Amino acid sequence: CCLKNLAVGSIHCCEQEILMRIVLVLVLLATVAGCTRWSMNHHLNNAYRAYDRGNCEAVMLELSEVDRDSRSRPYIWPQTAMLRGLCLERTKFYLDAAQTYQYIINEFPKSEYAYRAKARIETLRILKFIPGPGATAAVVPVSIP
Repeated sequence: CCLKNLAVGSIHCCEQEILMRIVLVLVLLATVAGCTRWSMNHHLNNAYRAYDRGNCEAVMLELSEVDRDSRSRPYIWPQTAMLRGLCLERTKFYLDAAQTYQYIINEFPKSEYAYRAKARIETLRILKFIPGPGATAAVVPVSIP
């Protein structure tokens, strides 16, 4: 249709070609969106595998990739925060882990991760890794030899 018009000097396309161009653009957009989701899932799976191996440095790296890919998908944020908190615990950053769990509770109170975060905070308190509610951290005097 366009080639016939082009030979005559017209650059206008017929409706069928315009429709095909629109379909092509929509397919390209869907492909890009699918690639982003695939990438996010790939990095999240890698983070869980690294956690299973005990490699929290790799977990944090993979989670930062997930965070970049999930900006338009907030439903994934409590899951990544929970895994980050578990890694902080594993590396003995208990207060940071507790603050991460508190973030989950505050920002996603109705998620299953909020329930799990409350349990993790309670466990950290029972094990005396973090102070209980209303308690202040004890000051330990340090002597320099």
